[in-house]
Amino acid sequence: MVQILPMASSSSSPHISSLHRSSPFSAVRSPSDGRRTILPSRRPSSLSAVAMHGPRLNNRTSWRSALAGRNSVIVGAGNMAQQASTAVIQETALEWVKKDNRRMLHVVYRVGDLDKTIKFYTECLGMKLLRKRDIPEERYTNAFLGYGPEDSHFVVELTYNYGVDKYDIGAGFGHFGIAVEDVSKTVDLIKAKGGTVTREPGPVKGGNTVIAFIEDPDGYKFELLERGPTPEPLCQVMLRVGDLERAIEFYEKAFGMELLRKKDNPDYKYSIAMMGYGPEDKNPVLELTYNYGVKEYDKGNAYAQIAIGTDDVYKTAEAIKLYGGTITREPGPLPGIGTKITACLDPDGWKTVFVDNIDFTRELE
Repeated sequence: MVQILPMASSSSSPHISSLHRSSPFSAVRSPSDGRRTILPSRRPSSLSAVAMHGPRLNNRTSWRSALAGRNSVIVGAGNMAQQASTAVIQETALEWVKKDNRRMLHVVYRVGDLDKTIKFYTECLGMKLLRKRDIPEERYTNAFLGYGPEDSHFVVELTYNYGVDKYDIGAGFGHFGIAVEDVSKTVDLIKAKGGTVTREPGPVKGGNTVIAFIEDPDGYKFELLERGPTPEPLCQVMLRVGDLERAIEFYEKAFGMELLRKKDNPDYKYSIAMMGYGPEDKNPVLELTYNYGVKEYDKGNAYAQIAIGTDDVYKTAEAIKLYGGTITREPGPLPGIGTKITACLDPDGWKTVFVDNIDFTRELE
C-alpha cells in the first residue's frame, strides 16, 4: 500500500516558534473543557519592572550596559512565556495522540526473490497471499501476506525491486515474531521444506515460554512463540535502539503507544520494552531492545518501515515534531493514489509511515 520512499537526509527539527505559528494544537483552551490555562502573571514583579523601566543608573553605569541588561531580561521573560506556551501545546498534542484511532497496519521490507519468499511464507509459516501489485513504471512489485484481512490484521508488505536480488539486513533490525500453538511441530515443517532453523525449540532464557528462531530465504529472522489461539499471529517487530528510555518516551508521546511491559536482563546485558496499542496477546507490538553500551547500529538497506493508521496525518506530523521526531515526508496525498500519508524517523533513525484511516480503507476497496 505504501510506496517505499527514498530516505531523506536527517535534518534538525524546525524551530519551536515556527511550530507555534502553524501547529494545529492550540495553546489556548476553551472555558468549556473545565480547565484553565495558566498564563504568565500580569502583575509586575521585580524582574518585569526592570524589563519595563530599566535599571537605575549611577555614575559608573553606562547606558549601553543598562540597555544590554534590560534586553537580556526581556529575552529571558520571552523565553519563559514561550516555554509555557510550548508545554500547553505539547499537552494538547499528547491528549489528541492518545485519542487518535491508531493501529499497526503492516511492516515493509525488501526481498530478492518475491515468488520464493511468498512460497516460504505460505507453505512454512501459514500466511495467506492477500494481494499483489506490480508497478512497472517504478520498477517494483509488492506482495501483502498475513493471517487475515488487511482491514483488521497486521500484515507484511514485501517489496521486490526489479533486478535487485540481495540486501544488507544490518545489525539494527532484530526479528519478526509469530505466535504458534506448537513450536516443535512448526519447526519440523520448516525443516521438511528446507528452511533454516537457527535456534531449536526450548524455553526462553530466564522464562518458561517455548520459542525457536528460523530464517526466511532472505535471511530475515523470525521468532516462533508458543501461545494459545490468538487473533494476531504476526505479533512482533523487534528493533534495537541506543537509548531505551528515550525511545519509550518518544513512542508513548509521539506515537501514542502504551508501554506494555519492560524487562531488564543484566545477566545477558540487555533490556527490552514492549510497546503497542493493546495487549500483546491480541495485538502486534514493537519490541525495543537495548544492548548495554551500544548506542548506534548499522541499519542496512533491507528493512524499510512500519505503517500505522491515523485519523489525521497533519496533526500526527505536528505531534511527531513536538516530541523530537524528524519528518521525512510532509503530510499530504500520494501522487496517483490520493492516500494521505506522512513519514518520519524516530530518535534512532527507524522509519514509520502514518496512513490516513479513511484513505486506507478506500484503497483496500
